[in-house]
Amino acid sequence: MGGQNPVLSPVPTGRPHLVADRRRMISELVASRGSLRVSELSDILGVSEVTIRSDLELLAHEGLLVRDHGGAIARTHTSLSVAFDQRARLMLEAKQRIGQEAASLVQPGDTIMLDCGSTLMEMAKRLSNLAPLTIITNGLNIAIQVGSLPDAHVVLAGGSLSPETIGTVGPLAERDLGDLLADKFFLGTHAFELENGLSDVSIEVARVKRTMISAAKQVILLADSGKFPSRAMARVAPLSAVHCIITDTGFPEEIAQQLTAQNIEVRRV
Repeated sequence: MGGQNPVLSPVPTGRPHLVADRRRMISELVASRGSLRVSELSDILGVSEVTIRSDLELLAHEGLLVRDHGGAIARTHTSLSVAFDQRARLMLEAKQRIGQEAASLVQPGDTIMLDCGSTLMEMAKRLSNLAPLTIITNGLNIAIQVGSLPDAHVVLAGGSLSPETIGTVGPLAERDLGDLLADKFFLGTHAFELENGLSDVSIEVARVKRTMISAAKQVILLADSGKFPSRAMARVAPLSAVHCIITDTGFPEEIAQQLTAQNIEVRRV
């Protein structure tokens, strides 16, 4: 390409007028680049970010890409670990602060549940000197991370593998998790908003999260501000199911005050 180093692969001339054409182009662009953000696709295709999000949800449901709250990742271009690493880099500093704050709430002797997700991984990296500790999770990479902690008893739920979360889902996971009780559940989410609460990428993922919510005395949501306000396909739970939200300083202060008035603690870090 001579001295040029294009940011994006070439795009066909003209704007796609048919929905099917636009979605085909989205799939091709994401596949060629490995990952793209919603804002980038919106600029390229000349449609709103709301339209792009709707397209991405459908394409993810069809298995043509992996949906992320900031955009999409090519399923055919990435292994599970690479896809996770790409998602983890989005708002990394905020996720690290959230993970550190969440880890500070764990006490020696606790029985905790850890959800899947990149923010939960940042928390898992910061769990130390808390022996004895029982950790229940459905996240494969989370279990590997905490498995080396001294005097930590790690319980991994069985089930089918969800490529979106690198966690187990399905009836086996729900049964395993439903038989357990925890002091605290550290919950991740794909999206959340005031009206519809927490939502995620599939019904299977949502069901496992609901099972874990019902098993814990205290539910603590770990979510960066980029996930608010937005929604995904499958409803998980209303915000009233959450006792505490740990987020970053980009989360609106006025919304934090509204939630505090509803007895939901909000920590902006």
